[in-house]
Amino acid sequence: MNYITVENISKSYGELELFSNLSFSIHKDDKTAFVAKNGSGKTSILNILSGDDSPDSGQVVMRNGLRISFLSQSPHFDNNLTINDTIFNSDSPQLKIIENYEKALLNPDDTEAYQKAFEQMDIHNAWEFELQFKQILSQLKLDNLDQKISTMSGGQLKRLALAQALISNPDVLVLDEPTNHLDLEMIEWLEQYFAKSQFTLFMVTHDRYFLERVCNEIIELDHGKLYTYKGNYSYYLENKEARIQQEQVETGKAKQLFKKELEWMRRQPKARTTKSKSRIDDFSDIKKRAHQRRNDHKVELEINMVRLGSKVAEFHKVSKAFEDKVILDKFEYVFKQGERIGIIGKNGTGKSTFLNMLTNTMQPDSGKIILGDTVKFGYYTQGGIEVKSGQKVIDVIKEFGEFIPLAKGRQISAKQLLERFLFDGKKQHDYVEKLSGGEQKRLYLCTVLIQNPNFLILDEPTNDLDIVTLNILEEFLLDFPGCLLVVSHDRYFMDKIVDHLFVFQGNGEVQDFPGNYSDYREYESSKPPEIKLEVKENSISEKKDNQNKAQKLSYNEQKEYKNLESKIRSLELDKKALEEQFNDTSLPQDKINELSQQLQKIITDIEYKEMRWFELSEKFES
Repeated sequence: MNYITVENISKSYGELELFSNLSFSIHKDDKTAFVAKNGSGKTSILNILSGDDSPDSGQVVMRNGLRISFLSQSPHFDNNLTINDTIFNSDSPQLKIIENYEKALLNPDDTEAYQKAFEQMDIHNAWEFELQFKQILSQLKLDNLDQKISTMSGGQLKRLALAQALISNPDVLVLDEPTNHLDLEMIEWLEQYFAKSQFTLFMVTHDRYFLERVCNEIIELDHGKLYTYKGNYSYYLENKEARIQQEQVETGKAKQLFKKELEWMRRQPKARTTKSKSRIDDFSDIKKRAHQRRNDHKVELEINMVRLGSKVAEFHKVSKAFEDKVILDKFEYVFKQGERIGIIGKNGTGKSTFLNMLTNTMQPDSGKIILGDTVKFGYYTQGGIEVKSGQKVIDVIKEFGEFIPLAKGRQISAKQLLERFLFDGKKQHDYVEKLSGGEQKRLYLCTVLIQNPNFLILDEPTNDLDIVTLNILEEFLLDFPGCLLVVSHDRYFMDKIVDHLFVFQGNGEVQDFPGNYSDYREYESSKPPEIKLEVKENSISEKKDNQNKAQKLSYNEQKEYKNLESKIRSLELDKKALEEQFNDTSLPQDKINELSQQLQKIITDIEYKEMRWFELSEKFES
């Protein structure tokens, strides 16, 4: 069933043409991602689909009665309302029924109103919908429904907008970077929610795992043309590469034909037959195809890194808290040369605070942070570039000098540097405030890197960057010889560039995990389930029941039962560390044999301890 048909739309701002004559359609149950470089007009297309903007030419035809919900990157709400008011400020019939029911619950004396509201919940089967929308609010950590909009952070507002879009249950959900401002747990929940739901989606996102696991269609705007791929991200990559190769073959053939036709054109006398004129007319088309070329300039990031000494950074019993909220509790760590560390954790666990203490913009409550004399930080913050009114792109770079030093004693002009960062001559003289969000982020990244840091700190660097720029940034970071510390919710990005993780678990606890994000998720999912002996104060019978269960284990068995989980976890880490050693292709055969024996011993030990844990668990639960 066709929901939306986009016919030959075009959009320009002054002399800047974003796109022209684009046509595509959205069908029921499609989960479509729209992929294009920053500055190509992705957000403008979403605004046109949602009705917040209109094309300069062409039209958007929608099915009668179609309900569309739009999640923008910068949602706007009434600051005088609460979360609860905002959620119910909707034309959804089911939400109105639930709102009336909840109001009736607050006034138990009015039995007639309560009975009427209860019956409406039954008639419209709103009970399941009520449960669903409360689960959405809970997953997005919007628990205080009485909180005023005016007191909410930018991240909370984005989550509220997402909740509102999901709860409105539209026919088509249009999303602009839905995973921005979500922590990893929320992203994975949203991923599963969309994968299982019947939503029709049209989205712009840079999250490549999200593209892989949610989308069944990808539309790419590439050099002014649209290409549709009926599959997920892996399918898109494979078929895009095949398309580009085919285009190169066709261009090569066109060049050969062009040379042949050019020779014929030069040999022709002035008087030409009708047949000759037809061939002449075709010549211009052949010439155009022969001179086609892809403008795929890559961001060339080459910096003159200051040498990093043996002492980098040391944390000695560092503690930090804000009132009752503990961020670090006697944290100890010594950074080494060339380390590549990712930082993950739920929002509010102190990741940005940790970075601020490392860079000396915030002081710890106790303990010491010692930095090496040669350390030069490059700190890419979530705040982004400071946009000055009337400042042009070229002026931003010239603040660092007309010429910027590169490696091996070379230098480059500000203009040439911007070209390497995909800002052509015309774009360099645009005002910074007119750049798209992704282009501003790319410019900001440029200003951080040209200061030649040897310790690079990136706080959510992937937000708003297009996939092309992300791939190039990843290639640069893989070759970056200094220290790297990254906070990111982009799982694909983290998997590719970090070697181990700081997992901020809250209450001052930071786990140093030896692996990337996917390794960590696999490890977490493989852990034996925790058995918690929780005692509820007001449940005497439950308390006695737990006591009786515990009594079925002897004292030594109880002690063994409590220690087994941590031992299994430790052995799993030892196992992973050993397995990583096998990646060294230079290992001699005797060393391989020795490692194999150690690995087999650990595997046997894990299996034995897991069996023992299950034995004690069954005895405890019986």
